[in-house]
Amino acid sequence: MPKLADHGERRAQIAEALLRIAGSKGLHAVTMRSVAAEAGFAVAVVQYYFESKEKLLFFGLQHLARRMGERVWAHVGPTGQAASPLRVVDAVLTQALPQDEESRVFHLVYTAYAVLSVTDSALATQPFMDGPNEMQAFLTDQLHKARDGGEIAARLDPEAEAAGLLAMSAGLGTSVLLGQRTADEALGVLRYHLERIAPGRFQWSP
Repeated sequence: MPKLADHGERRAQIAEALLRIAGSKGLHAVTMRSVAAEAGFAVAVVQYYFESKEKLLFFGLQHLARRMGERVWAHVGPTGQAASPLRVVDAVLTQALPQDEESRVFHLVYTAYAVLSVTDSALATQPFMDGPNEMQAFLTDQLHKARDGGEIAARLDPEAEAAGLLAMSAGLGTSVLLGQRTADEALGVLRYHLERIAPGRFQWSP
């Protein structure tokens, strides 16, 4: 009896193939045919799961966000949701920096998606900004918890700090991709500013 396809696994394999292509050749090189070849499937298989290139691209973006979320929580450690808010803030901001191949691909491909959503009307109809907005809301909530717990000064505005820190992390990541600074230098800049809002409160992990 032939083995039944695991549809979730198939979709994930297709998304991983998309990310490999986008990370090595750029998002413009992603087509139904190129992704099928990279995944080792017939084009018809990719078309079965994704009716259009736009739907394929959007699923790839969602898959990328899920992978980064898993990376962040792995960095936080076994305490997970019960971890110190500042520990979570550190993980969110630092794990997005291009420090290894996975985070390099994340930053490169995510930036490419952002640019494409401005010029591609089909992709622009998708809720691209939901991800960044949710991340800012999540980081704001963590900073509220840190302020309520006395870990950061009461005068600080969690929403403004979250927006600024996320923008800084994104800009530093781009500077690493461009060779303006090393990943360690970018990490040093980010941690300098984190120390500014919570002196001596962060316990930096390797």
